[in-house]
Amino acid sequence: MASSKGERRARGELLRVLVVDDEADIRELLDLTLSRMGLAADCAGSVGEARACLERSRYQLCLTDMRLPDGEGLEVVRMVAERSPETPVAVITAFGCTENAVAALKAGAFDYLAKPVALDQLRTLVKSALDLPAAGGVRAEQQLIGESAAIAQVRETIDKLARSQAPVYISGESGSGKELAARLIHARSARAAGAFVPVNCGAIPETLVESEFFGYRKGAFTGADADRDGFFQAADGGTLFLDEVADLPLAMQVKLLRAIQEKRVRKVGSTSEEPVDVRLISATHRCLRECVESGGFRQDLYYRLNVIELRMPPLRERREDVPPLVEALLARSAGRAVEVGESAMRALANYAFPGNVRELENILERAMALCSDERIEVADLQLAPDGDAADDGGMAAPRAGETLDDTLNRVERAAILDALAKTGGNRTAAARLLGVTFRSLRYRIERLGIDE
Repeated sequence: MASSKGERRARGELLRVLVVDDEADIRELLDLTLSRMGLAADCAGSVGEARACLERSRYQLCLTDMRLPDGEGLEVVRMVAERSPETPVAVITAFGCTENAVAALKAGAFDYLAKPVALDQLRTLVKSALDLPAAGGVRAEQQLIGESAAIAQVRETIDKLARSQAPVYISGESGSGKELAARLIHARSARAAGAFVPVNCGAIPETLVESEFFGYRKGAFTGADADRDGFFQAADGGTLFLDEVADLPLAMQVKLLRAIQEKRVRKVGSTSEEPVDVRLISATHRCLRECVESGGFRQDLYYRLNVIELRMPPLRERREDVPPLVEALLARSAGRAVEVGESAMRALANYAFPGNVRELENILERAMALCSDERIEVADLQLAPDGDAADDGGMAAPRAGETLDDTLNRVERAAILDALAKTGGNRTAAARLLGVTFRSLRYRIERLGIDE
């Protein structure tokens, strides 16, 4: 009988990952990233090489590109499912090829990454995959850690929402755990056996939104060489999670509203509709009500999505949860026993965490790379001065003659300029640093008239 991941870790054995990609530089990047996480990787450049690897060894995870010189990544997904059903597979797709991701999810893949691969997303995916249960249930990483009153209230609300089929709107700052809450609602619901399909609405080009949500028929447009399902079809019988839903274009909001009301979708190029059984959970770090008031989000869609609201508290509102979060995040680090000094823990507890739990994880990863003697001290944390809870330098305080809008615009402008300066003018990196989508950052830069 194959050893479980936990037993292999206990014996000090390295978990093995199969990487399948025809680009040597991507194989090297993934191999290096995995090795730094304490994992062993075997690399293959084709379906044939992947088959040979699977015949020789057993793997705890497989990462495969969708386009390979002698076939498609779907063949690798099916091979792994036949030979080792308990091994999770994630696919890597070209940007905008969501139909490939949908096909992979239907074939048995548990998640996907878009090229160019973001290493922070890759690390999160790998950590999640290696804690996946054999069947059903909630994995170890899919837990809300902490005993504060705020997080206890969230747990109680999630249990109630899991018993309902009503649409849920999750509000909260970037990095506060909105997707985790959505996954928990799904995992504890009657739909747990169905697919959980997360969609970042801000990452889809406006011209592709409709086809990626609803699918398309062969010949519907140039390049549509076969019928393709969309996210709604992939989530049929399960849950569709619309992250950053406020970034949906207004034209798509109308179509989404009809799909919710009718429980039917029409593929692009089709003359008929097809029924879908999907529970919708949506989220955004922006205030959706303010988006409605400003005309950027339809009021009728807002009321359809916001049947029940779940608010995820920022980390600064549950400071007592910082130590157990630190302990849990360090425990997930592969192959190292690292402790946090008392002064460093106090510094973390007093930090405001603008990026919430996601920022805490990044801080700890950086500190583990910098610390000596397997002990993290204050200097290793490199906490940003603007995250200090004690003082914001008066930046947010209104100045003489300023309206509220003037104050907010000034603070927003300063934050964007600071992020652009830190990233050398790279807007994509700056958006990631600020916890907003690239489209949202571009809109803010134009609205504020920022000249880089």
